[in-house]
Amino acid sequence: MKIGKHEIIDFLAQEFPQALKKTSIEEITDKGAQLLYQIDADDLRPGQTVSGPTLMLVADFSLYVAIMGHIGLVTMAVTTNMTINFFRKPNGNQNIRAVCKLIKVGKTLVTGEVWLYSLDDDEPVAHVIGTYAIPQKS
Repeated sequence: MKIGKHEIIDFLAQEFPQALKKTSIEEITDKGAQLLYQIDADDLRPGQTVSGPTLMLVADFSLYVAIMGHIGLVTMAVTTNMTINFFRKPNGNQNIRAVCKLIKVGKTLVTGEVWLYSLDDDEPVAHVIGTYAIPQKS
Protein backbone atom coordinates (compact mmCIF):
# COMPACT_ATOMS: atom_id res chain seq x y z
CA MET A 1 0.00 0.00 0.00
CA LYS A 2 1.49 3.31 -1.05
CA ILE A 3 0.54 6.41 0.93
CA GLY A 4 1.06 9.94 -0.32
CA LYS A 5 2.75 12.88 1.34
CA HIS A 6 -0.48 14.71 2.19
CA GLU A 7 -2.08 11.62 3.76
CA ILE A 8 0.99 11.16 5.97
CA ILE A 9 1.00 14.84 6.97
CA ASP A 10 -2.73 14.69 7.85
CA PHE A 11 -2.15 11.52 9.91
CA LEU A 12 0.82 13.03 11.76
CA ALA A 13 -1.04 16.29 12.41
CA GLN A 14 -3.70 14.28 14.22
CA GLU A 15 -1.63 11.53 15.91
CA PHE A 16 1.86 13.04 16.37
CA PRO A 17 1.58 16.83 15.87
CA GLN A 18 4.78 17.71 17.71
CA ALA A 19 6.76 15.86 15.03
CA LEU A 20 5.72 18.41 12.41
CA LYS A 21 6.69 21.53 14.41
CA LYS A 22 10.19 21.69 12.94
CA THR A 23 10.06 19.05 10.19
CA SER A 24 8.62 19.24 6.71
CA ILE A 25 8.14 16.23 4.50
CA GLU A 26 9.58 17.22 1.14
CA GLU A 27 8.95 14.04 -0.81
CA ILE A 28 7.75 10.46 -0.50
CA THR A 29 9.46 8.15 -2.98
CA ASP A 30 9.25 4.46 -3.77
CA LYS A 31 10.61 2.94 -0.53
CA GLY A 32 11.93 6.27 0.70
CA ALA A 33 11.40 9.82 1.88
CA GLN A 34 13.14 13.18 1.97
CA LEU A 35 12.63 15.55 4.92
CA LEU A 36 13.85 18.97 5.99
CA TYR A 37 14.43 19.76 9.66
CA GLN A 38 14.57 23.40 10.83
CA ILE A 39 17.54 23.98 13.11
CA ASP A 40 17.32 26.50 15.95
CA ALA A 41 19.31 27.24 19.12
CA ASP A 42 17.73 24.27 20.94
CA ASP A 43 19.39 21.88 18.45
CA LEU A 44 22.94 23.17 18.90
CA ARG A 45 25.75 21.98 21.11
CA PRO A 46 28.84 24.00 22.05
CA GLY A 47 30.81 25.00 18.97
CA GLN A 48 27.67 25.97 17.03
CA THR A 49 27.19 22.51 15.61
CA VAL A 50 24.02 20.44 15.41
CA SER A 51 23.85 17.97 18.29
CA GLY A 52 24.01 14.21 17.83
CA PRO A 53 20.61 13.66 19.48
CA THR A 54 19.05 16.08 16.98
CA LEU A 55 20.57 14.19 14.06
CA MET A 56 19.27 10.89 15.48
CA LEU A 57 15.80 12.41 15.90
CA VAL A 58 15.76 13.49 12.25
CA ALA A 59 16.97 10.09 11.05
CA ASP A 60 14.47 8.18 13.20
CA PHE A 61 11.56 10.30 12.03
CA SER A 62 12.67 9.96 8.40
CA LEU A 63 12.56 6.18 8.70
CA TYR A 64 9.09 6.33 10.26
CA VAL A 65 7.79 8.53 7.43
CA ALA A 66 9.37 6.35 4.72
CA ILE A 67 7.84 3.23 6.29
CA MET A 68 4.37 4.82 6.34
CA GLY A 69 4.81 5.89 2.72
CA HIS A 70 5.53 2.30 1.76
CA ILE A 71 3.28 0.13 3.96
CA GLY A 72 0.60 2.54 5.13
CA LEU A 73 -0.28 4.49 8.26
CA VAL A 74 1.16 2.45 11.13
CA THR A 75 0.72 4.17 14.48
CA MET A 76 2.66 1.71 16.61
CA ALA A 77 5.71 0.96 14.45
CA VAL A 78 8.70 1.32 16.80
CA THR A 79 12.45 1.65 16.47
CA THR A 80 14.31 -1.51 17.47
CA ASN A 81 17.84 -0.58 16.42
CA MET A 82 19.75 2.46 15.20
CA THR A 83 23.40 2.95 14.32
CA ILE A 84 24.84 6.31 13.36
CA ASN A 85 28.18 7.30 11.88
CA PHE A 86 29.13 10.97 12.17
CA PHE A 87 31.30 12.20 9.29
CA ARG A 88 31.73 15.95 9.71
CA LYS A 89 30.53 18.89 11.77
CA PRO A 90 27.01 19.93 10.71
CA ASN A 91 26.67 23.66 10.12
CA GLY A 92 24.65 25.10 13.01
CA ASN A 93 23.34 27.83 10.70
CA GLN A 94 21.88 25.39 8.18
CA ASN A 95 18.81 23.18 8.32
CA ILE A 96 19.26 19.43 8.02
CA ARG A 97 18.13 17.49 4.94
CA ALA A 98 17.41 13.78 5.42
CA VAL A 99 17.31 11.33 2.53
CA CYS A 100 15.91 7.94 3.54
CA LYS A 101 15.79 4.68 1.58
CA LEU A 102 14.23 1.47 2.86
CA ILE A 103 16.60 -1.44 2.33
CA LYS A 104 14.50 -4.43 3.42
CA VAL A 105 10.78 -4.49 4.07
CA GLY A 106 9.71 -7.68 5.82
CA LYS A 107 6.49 -8.70 7.55
CA THR A 108 7.68 -7.76 11.04
CA LEU A 109 10.88 -5.71 10.53
CA VAL A 110 11.85 -2.90 8.19
CA THR A 111 15.45 -1.76 7.79
CA GLY A 112 16.46 1.48 6.12
CA GLU A 113 19.27 3.96 5.78
CA VAL A 114 19.28 7.73 6.15
CA TRP A 115 21.86 10.16 4.80
CA LEU A 116 21.92 13.49 6.66
CA TYR A 117 23.22 16.72 5.12
CA SER A 118 23.55 20.35 6.12
CA LEU A 119 21.30 22.14 3.64
CA ASP A 120 23.17 23.37 0.55
CA ASP A 121 26.06 20.93 1.15
CA ASP A 122 26.48 17.80 -0.98
CA GLU A 123 28.74 16.07 1.56
CA PRO A 124 26.86 14.08 4.23
CA VAL A 125 27.30 14.90 7.91
CA ALA A 126 26.08 11.47 9.05
CA HIS A 127 24.79 8.10 7.90
CA VAL A 128 22.24 6.05 9.85
CA ILE A 129 21.03 2.47 9.59
CA GLY A 130 17.84 1.76 11.50
CA THR A 131 15.33 -1.03 11.99
CA TYR A 132 11.66 -0.71 12.93
CA ALA A 133 9.33 -3.39 14.27
CA ILE A 134 5.95 -3.44 12.56
CA PRO A 135 2.98 -4.48 14.71
CA GLN A 136 1.10 -7.50 13.50
CA LYS A 137 -2.52 -7.06 12.54
CA SER A 138 -4.80 -9.01 14.82
